[in-house]
Amino acid sequence: MEQEPQLWNNFTGVYHIDNHLATNNIIPGQKVYGEQIKEYQGMEYRIWNPRRSKLAAAILNGLKTFPFNENSKVLYLGASTGTTPSHISDIVKKGLIYCVEFSPRMMRKLVDLSQIRSNLIPILEDATKPFNYLHLVEKVDILYADVAQPQQSKIFMENMRLFLKEEGKGILMLKARSIDVTRNPDEIFQEEESRLKTAGLRILQKIDLKPYEKDHMAFVCEFGF
Repeated sequence: MEQEPQLWNNFTGVYHIDNHLATNNIIPGQKVYGEQIKEYQGMEYRIWNPRRSKLAAAILNGLKTFPFNENSKVLYLGASTGTTPSHISDIVKKGLIYCVEFSPRMMRKLVDLSQIRSNLIPILEDATKPFNYLHLVEKVDILYADVAQPQQSKIFMENMRLFLKEEGKGILMLKARSIDVTRNPDEIFQEEESRLKTAGLRILQKIDLKPYEKDHMAFVCEFGF
């Protein structure tokens, strides 16, 4: 029997179906990463796996600020092969996602995906050098950063200053082990939080991504002025 999808926590485009998160598939019949498809009254819903997507993990772990809507413009740093961007693509169906990815191998898959999902804009670039793609990206409503590098906070803040609208929101998926594998992750999180605040950002929420991701913390931020 078909179960009716329920909107999750009034988040635009995020549904709860059969005890799973899901997004409404804007390209019916097309899977992205082997995800399950559920159908209800002629509509397709893609099951959103929190072990494959940190944003899904954050939602399940109590994310309160969900800035995405169907017209949002998003800059996504560290897009990889497009798993999470594809779900955001379902949500911001009338918007755009600028997908910055450094790996040519990942980018090939991302380009293929963008041929199917026209609101994904693949950019083969290094997120540590945002001036290289300044001419390609407009001001955005949301900056989403998931880059496994030592300078994650610095990359996030520099891109925020260049690309985020004043009223926009930033989401940083911070991986402690990419900063220092020898140190206590909690110490690293505290240190990086202080760094964000010192740079003038207001932290709206912190979300530990356990059990879906180990030693990861999501920071939801906005400009503090």
